[in-house]
Amino acid sequence: MTTQHTVVMVTTSYPRFPGDLTGTFLEPIAHGVANRGHRVHVVAPWHPDIQRPAREGNVHFHFYQYAPSDALNVFGYASALKADTSMRLSAYAVAPFALYAGLKETRRVIQTHRATMVHAHWVIPNGFIASLASRSLPLVVSLHGSDVYVAEKYSFASVAARRTFARTQWVTACSEDLRSRALQLGASDLQSEVIPYGVDVDRFQPNSDPDMQLRSNHALTTDHCIVLCVGRLVRKKGFEYLIDAVASLAKQQPTIRLVVAGDGDLGRELRERADQRNIADRIIWLGAITQQEVADWLAVADIVAVPSVRDSAGNVDGLPNVVLEALASATPVITTTAGGIGSVAIDHETALVVPEQDANALAEAIETLRTDRSLRITIGRTAREYVRTHNSWTHLAERFESVYEKAVQKMVPS
Repeated sequence: MTTQHTVVMVTTSYPRFPGDLTGTFLEPIAHGVANRGHRVHVVAPWHPDIQRPAREGNVHFHFYQYAPSDALNVFGYASALKADTSMRLSAYAVAPFALYAGLKETRRVIQTHRATMVHAHWVIPNGFIASLASRSLPLVVSLHGSDVYVAEKYSFASVAARRTFARTQWVTACSEDLRSRALQLGASDLQSEVIPYGVDVDRFQPNSDPDMQLRSNHALTTDHCIVLCVGRLVRKKGFEYLIDAVASLAKQQPTIRLVVAGDGDLGRELRERADQRNIADRIIWLGAITQQEVADWLAVADIVAVPSVRDSAGNVDGLPNVVLEALASATPVITTTAGGIGSVAIDHETALVVPEQDANALAEAIETLRTDRSLRITIGRTAREYVRTHNSWTHLAERFESVYEKAVQKMVPS
């Protein structure tokens, strides 16, 4: 019989309001674990955009404040890194205060609610906070991408990661790439495993209802071929190569339209790139949108492009949510194998896979799918069935529950 735990989840990101695209995978993890009978207490930094009750079912929220003004709330919620390549100076400034506040709140929640399990998301900083908050409880650390990159890039973070892994009973990673890199930072090969992200196949599914309305709202007709990309406008997303690919097709294929959903530090640079290539009129910039709007656009799009790369600083995605969401939507995907994408993107089965940083290959793949409706349908159907079988959140909640039991078994009293 599985032990029912009181789990304290320590994180620096969580959807701040229903539909928020920040840390979207954390919500189904927390609720999935709670739905299996465990009590979950989420400890996270406060943010001015948070619109969460103190409790949602068996998931409880504890947001700690650490900054004297809203402008200094740059700890977590994808705010600490500039373009995902370097730490912001403001993040350095507030880090000591945020770490202290996070440690204090984590200890309080552990003691007040008599926690039996601590589950930290991102080894840096939350794994480190969790490792200090309680040495008497089993600790699970889940890796998501930027944490491993920070630990590789900054010596102080590397030291903190190594100390955390030495204290951790079990490590999960959303991709084998992340797990392998974590081993170089001190994680145990025998006490770590890959648990990829899941996807809500009911929310993300083929749906013709929003098609005409969205097209009409953006002056798109049924003749237009919509290529959609979704994500923060940062270097590792590789959106500059997608802009170049669309530019190379623009003259021969005037019906192609690129729709970009997301915002970030490279917004101005990417718009200037589109202007320089004379395709500003071929691109629709949506900015940040909600999860439901993402689902609608994935259903409307003809093609979804995820041109992720390992950027010049060495940062790379773990497994972007949009890959799984597009596969579930049965919309054909063009992507690379950067990070953990290759675990679900199987060339000419669940997606078309192209080399990283290759605008010509992206253009060829777009043209292949644009002209071959049968291939689009086949890839889309195969992809949806794949994620239904392998990437349901219910199945992954069971795996996290299993990890908790492994962590208990590995726990050695200190």
